[in-house]
Amino acid sequence: MTAASRLPTAPLLAAGLVGGFALAQQTGVRPLGGAAMLGANAVAAKQWYAVGGAPLAAGLTAAYWTAMGVSHPLAKKVGTWPSVLGVATAAAGAAWALSDRRR
Repeated sequence: MTAASRLPTAPLLAAGLVGGFALAQQTGVRPLGGAAMLGANAVAAKQWYAVGGAPLAAGLTAAYWTAMGVSHPLAKKVGTWPSVLGVATAAAGAAWALSDRRR
């Protein structure tokens, strides 16, 4: 088992969402933030596939990207950082509940 396969995916997703947003905000290059998110998703999806196959990997990937999409309208109501932190927590919670605690 490699070190990457032992990494819990919940904090990885939270770091992908928060880090991707911070990177895009600091550089002004939104695709750079998306690339950081994609990298976190790629590492996590391999682990999800190992735990629950394609349905789990696809479901958690969809939840991750949906969280990013939800953060935009939510930010108009609660502010940018509270929105990002909230959706990151939700995505990480789903990853923990459906994958990490099963490993």
